[in-house]
Amino acid sequence: MSRDTLTRGRPRPVANRDETLLEVDDLSVTFTRKGSTSVHAVDGVSFDVKPGQIVGIVGESGSGKSVTSLAVMGLLPKRGVQVSGQIRYRGQDLLGIGAKTLNDLRGREIAMVFQDPMSSLNPVIPVGLQVTEVLLRHSDVSRAEAREEATELLRRCGIPDPARRLKEYPHQLSGGMRQRALIAIALACKPALLICDEPTTALDVTIQAQVLELLKELVSDLDTAMIMITHDLGVVAGLCDFVNVMYSGRVVESATRQELFAHPRHRYTEGLLASIPRLDSPRGEPLRPIRGTPRDVVSWSQACAFAPRCDHADDSCATPDLALLADGPGDHRMRCVHPAPLPAPTDASGSTGGAAPTERAAR
Repeated sequence: MSRDTLTRGRPRPVANRDETLLEVDDLSVTFTRKGSTSVHAVDGVSFDVKPGQIVGIVGESGSGKSVTSLAVMGLLPKRGVQVSGQIRYRGQDLLGIGAKTLNDLRGREIAMVFQDPMSSLNPVIPVGLQVTEVLLRHSDVSRAEAREEATELLRRCGIPDPARRLKEYPHQLSGGMRQRALIAIALACKPALLICDEPTTALDVTIQAQVLELLKELVSDLDTAMIMITHDLGVVAGLCDFVNVMYSGRVVESATRQELFAHPRHRYTEGLLASIPRLDSPRGEPLRPIRGTPRDVVSWSQACAFAPRCDHADDSCATPDLALLADGPGDHRMRCVHPAPLPAPTDASGSTGGAAPTERAAR
């Protein structure tokens, strides 16, 4: 099926790969509660997404990944939350537009696949009505046409017997089919930007691979940009073009996928990669987890937040507000006082040419 037959809604303009589709600039989200200390869930996050690009946001639970995505979608609660910075979609600041304009963008231009399909789908409404609702809201189609397109969407997303599934409720579907139904809803109007918040967390390994392959195929067919939020570096390795690693509300390293996996510089990124079991490791070799928990942090205003868990931390890490500085080729950037060393350069004979670069402070 071609991309034009996915929906009869207003066609999306041809993507210009040189433009910036989404620009997040110095985004901060603070949760406040009377009588309690304010929590800076997102603290000065900046990144760009271009048309057709897949950008990964990686980090442990509590790093601020999901809050960032909810801020982009405008789905954070109005009370007890302070949002600052800029979120520009095609040059339009999403934080400064009205609710009606934002509702027109959600679903049609920007869509999201949530983490838990069982809680994201309405349990008392048939799946078909939840798919057609998006089409009726954003497309000029009749109910009969919307139902026909919903059937085709479910089929395109790999759900068997889609006409029957439209009449069923979420609890009658398996976890994999519920996740596919969410993807069908998100892609119904051919959005220019798709945000996926850990879409494979609750699925077994086989279904995970199928869902990721489906997302990759659909994004390619529709020329849709995607933000993949995950803690699974295996997902990043097989899917993303560019990666932002978050820790304690800030981006600590950003690079292309190839550069990040070949030369991780921040000690947190190095620890994440080292903790993954490898098939080429000797039998019986113990895993190398990052010590401590994400709760073992200090404020960025005082020092590197990762210092309490870092094996290379010293007094020099008590540098307030470390900057995210350019490091290495391309767009590789990181904030670390003691970054992991780069491989020593080699001459034509293959021998190393001098000592490894000295560690420098990113101030």
